[in-house]
Amino acid sequence: MELTESQKLALELVKKHGSVEGAVKATGRDPRNFKRLIKRAKAVMARQGHAPEHDMVKTCPDGYHVKGVSTLYTNGEHGTQISAQWVKTNIDRERQEQIIQDMVESWCEAAKGKIKPLKAPSSCNDQLMTVYPLGDPHFGMYAWADEVGKDFDLDIAERQLMAAIDYLVDKSPPSKRGVLINLGDMFHSDNMDGVTARSGHSLDMDGRLQKVIDVGVRALRRCIHRMLEKHDQVEIVNAPGNHDHVLALALNVMFKNIYENEPRVKVYADPTMRHYIQHGKVLIGVVHGHQTKDNDLGEIMATEKAQQWGATAYRYWYRGHHHQDKVTELRGCKVEQFRTLAPKDAYAAGGGYLSGQDMKAIVHHAEHGEISRNTFAITMMK
Repeated sequence: MELTESQKLALELVKKHGSVEGAVKATGRDPRNFKRLIKRAKAVMARQGHAPEHDMVKTCPDGYHVKGVSTLYTNGEHGTQISAQWVKTNIDRERQEQIIQDMVESWCEAAKGKIKPLKAPSSCNDQLMTVYPLGDPHFGMYAWADEVGKDFDLDIAERQLMAAIDYLVDKSPPSKRGVLINLGDMFHSDNMDGVTARSGHSLDMDGRLQKVIDVGVRALRRCIHRMLEKHDQVEIVNAPGNHDHVLALALNVMFKNIYENEPRVKVYADPTMRHYIQHGKVLIGVVHGHQTKDNDLGEIMATEKAQQWGATAYRYWYRGHHHQDKVTELRGCKVEQFRTLAPKDAYAAGGGYLSGQDMKAIVHHAEHGEISRNTFAITMMK
């Protein structure tokens, strides 16, 4: 929580005139309302660690709030003195989300209108849609080969994704629609502490948050650019993950602004946990998978999209989260979870969570459902 402009002004007036009473007298303010304003301002400052009347004079960093203060007093020849003080801080989730939102808005303003429309490919098959499921990229994760078997950092994450998208776009037929599905956890963390928001689990991070976002956005823009060279219409879905719920929503806002002048790009920007894509008789649901059970997804789709369910014959759920290839066939639809290009981190390696690394592109026909797929295996980087 931050001071409002009126609270800042009130504190400046008290400082200028020496007291609340002095400020009231000099400005003609209503005493009761002015004192209430000062009281609220002091509460905000105390939350940040500044309350001189209680010997709290050290503010905590932006994005945190004071959880508690312990002060040790001793009696000396000059009276009671502070011998030691312990300031316990905690993450201010509301403020950190505001910082990220401000960051995104500034980037959007800088990029707005600067992406010029690209020339569409000369010929595309309007019966085909190629889907590129991007399983849990975890940009910002750090892994050390001596500890987990493979190195991983921002540079490696970007190079791997670029190699995968180049290969898969080249292998794809000239389908009219190309859909990039970020299945969640694009970013390893969406806060400056490098911890998961829900469990507080400490994460191994590579780089400051702003740098991580910058590289991740650049990589996704490159994916969209390559897809625009092959497909007449490019669509992007960003599913909120358990590692990056806030930043997934921010990506939607950002890309809507970046591509506002490119009519060939569609962003699924609804702030929902699940998204749906229909192509003729094909219906695809997108979810990260950390809040739903696979066996429930068929009923969820039939309930949330009853009209599309009745109009389609081939129904799929694409999900991430577990980093493994797995297909579950339910009544009326299939649920498929996908691997990631990223290796395991120290936590996953310690827990024995082992899986392969790859990325796929899946071609759907409007009348026949899935008709082909290509795979980029991580070993192809060599």
